[in-house]
Amino acid sequence: MRLLLIAPAANKNSTGEARIAYEWARRLSLRHDVTVLASTQYGHDPLSTQLPTARVLEWPDAAFLSRHERLNAMMNPGYVSFRRRARRWIRAALARGERFDVGHQVAPVSLRYPSPLTGSGIPTILGPVGGSLESPPAFAEEEGGAPRFTALRRLDRGRLRFDPVLRRSFTDAACVVGIADYVREILAEVPLQSFRVLSDVGIEELPNPATGSERTDDVRFLFVGRVIRTKGVRDAIRALALLPAGLGRLDVVGEGYDLSECQRLAAELDVASQVRFHGAVPHSEVGAHYEQADVFLFPSYREAGGIVVVEAMSYGLPLIVCQRGGPASTVGDASGIRVPAVDPSQYARDLAAAMESLANDPDRRRRLGAAGRSRIETDYLWDRRVEWMEALYTHVQER
Repeated sequence: MRLLLIAPAANKNSTGEARIAYEWARRLSLRHDVTVLASTQYGHDPLSTQLPTARVLEWPDAAFLSRHERLNAMMNPGYVSFRRRARRWIRAALARGERFDVGHQVAPVSLRYPSPLTGSGIPTILGPVGGSLESPPAFAEEEGGAPRFTALRRLDRGRLRFDPVLRRSFTDAACVVGIADYVREILAEVPLQSFRVLSDVGIEELPNPATGSERTDDVRFLFVGRVIRTKGVRDAIRALALLPAGLGRLDVVGEGYDLSECQRLAAELDVASQVRFHGAVPHSEVGAHYEQADVFLFPSYREAGGIVVVEAMSYGLPLIVCQRGGPASTVGDASGIRVPAVDPSQYARDLAAAMESLANDPDRRRRLGAAGRSRIETDYLWDRRVEWMEALYTHVQER
């Protein structure tokens, strides 16, 4: 099959979206005739040197973008130039007689970026796409400290309704793949030809399972992720303070702008001795934290995807997550507890109830953990994801 992949910023040496885009390109190029259109981030190795199994066309990002890493990751300002160049290349390639069976835009993941494939006549798949998830209104007051440009995500839904260029990217696509069920709700007013759900994250193989324990006191709850307000570490600390004395403790792996406030809150609520802040930990060492935990607590209430949720399930840990966004789609009732987030007080109480329930029931922890690990093996290994996407390629070709 001849595939044209749109994968700006794909990079095997990066994390998150850039690494995921690279994995799609690498794995598909081992099985098909793949051409990749990409951009090269300043200071990084070109994708063409990282991906010898594919034909790679790439254009450099502007050097100044490297000085604003968070802005670049959030808003991807270099995409405008990339899209213009990619559209020009696609038109020229088709004019000289090149043909592609399917065009697949694997990045950017966010819903705010029009595709260079639009109008090309190539059967197009967009995704997995996601993002544009807003916080519950009652949490907004506590979200000070976030970079101001993150508020620009509020424009996404309006653009999907009124921006004809962006809107056409979705209406013209043979299939839009969303990272979770909530994406279809965001795109409810956009007339899509087809919509499927596939998480944006995958893992290479299952690790050895966590050993678990029979503990019903000093139960180990684990959080892994950036310590920013929307990830819910404050809510986890408030919930911990509501538990009976000695029932549990919390390990927080990660750092971010909300760390000092979380430390202050733990001291104020007299649970500082029960919370250990580990700071940033190399990914190669995070596995040891999963292995030693009893429950994975991830109360992020504005989480589009959630690689750490998949990682925790792969270790066989039971989970407590928010009942919205990506984690709510990944974690079913068979593998964890999903807690609604209406306001901070309610959220802390309901998180505490879920934590106490699992702390008192080691057998349930084992059942939930085993079910979650089984689901990861079935749906989230990279080989399974590629096979799923290949079946979709065949489907859109035959329409």
